[in-house]
Amino acid sequence: MKKRVVIAGFGDTGLLVAIHLGGDCDIVGISPKPCLVSGQELGTRLTRPQAWKQDYLMPYRRYKHLDEVRTVQGLVSVIDTANGRVTVRLDDGSEQHEPYDVLVISSGASNGFWRDNAIEDLASINGKIDDTSRQMEQAESFAVIGGGATGVSAAANLAARFPTRPVQLFYSQEQPLPGYHPRVRKSLKNHLRKAGVHLHPGHRAKIPDGFNCDTLTSAPIEFSSGQEAVQSDLTLWAIGKRIPHNDFIPADMLNKDGYVKADSFLRVEGHDNVFTVGDIAATDPNRSSARNWGYRLLAHNIRAYLKGEQTTMKHYSAPPYRWGSILGVQANGLRVFQPDGRNFRFPRWTIKSLLFPLAVHRMIYKGVRKAR
Repeated sequence: MKKRVVIAGFGDTGLLVAIHLGGDCDIVGISPKPCLVSGQELGTRLTRPQAWKQDYLMPYRRYKHLDEVRTVQGLVSVIDTANGRVTVRLDDGSEQHEPYDVLVISSGASNGFWRDNAIEDLASINGKIDDTSRQMEQAESFAVIGGGATGVSAAANLAARFPTRPVQLFYSQEQPLPGYHPRVRKSLKNHLRKAGVHLHPGHRAKIPDGFNCDTLTSAPIEFSSGQEAVQSDLTLWAIGKRIPHNDFIPADMLNKDGYVKADSFLRVEGHDNVFTVGDIAATDPNRSSARNWGYRLLAHNIRAYLKGEQTTMKHYSAPPYRWGSILGVQANGLRVFQPDGRNFRFPRWTIKSLLFPLAVHRMIYKGVRKAR
């Protein structure tokens, strides 16, 4: 009889863990959404929502390696480690229990209006995406608060989509993209300038009382760093104010910031059969197991644990710098930045003909069916 693996959080990372476990286990994926709603490429989601949906809003049935995975729409409300089961609150308010041999906590974190754990249907998800895009279309000027990858991507894509409308990017450091290699920071700063984004380093915005940075605003932006207030038609807050989805996680599993304590094998400290990965996992300051092939290493370690071969488990090691695509697909293609600061570009013509069908759909996701 196959061992049961329950994955609490079936977004970008949890889904990939399931796919790379393959048919070795009986897998249950629990998500508040009825499909994958990726947290990637916000800039494209804002400015080209229909193109974004084709690759990042994906019914689970399209992934071939999820055919034998049972998905449950709901939220885990209780982890019962003594009895090896979780309680799930379903979208109709009822509850059900799911037993496990191995539990994976990949519940992620809320961040802005584009990442949350609200239980909702596909119509609601589509409506929110389209409504945000309409707000962008109607605004005559934009302000983006935050110099991380999300803020930089949003500002660059807004400038490309609306070249005659002012786009301002405010960030507290002297250069955007903290956590990235100095070469990357310099390169993207130059790109933003050439794209027409107005850069404002050394600006730390005041967060209004009670505001979780989870909606677009139009009120004047005030700064605790001493600059005068600024007004834009639409302000997007991308300051990295993450709220971990941890309501259901026992206190002994969490660090002081509310993230799940993980050892180098991506196991939860003190629990041999509970693992964690993604933005909820306190692996390093960047919680980088959400990227860097963390899902692949975790799938290996789960298989090793279930076979009683724990000596073959692999250690997760975070890279010194963040890496990957920052801007998404642009007019001249897709640039992917490496941990050493170098980058390579996929020409635009290769994106739909080679990169997504071969590298993404076939190699990473191991097979994706065409949309019906």
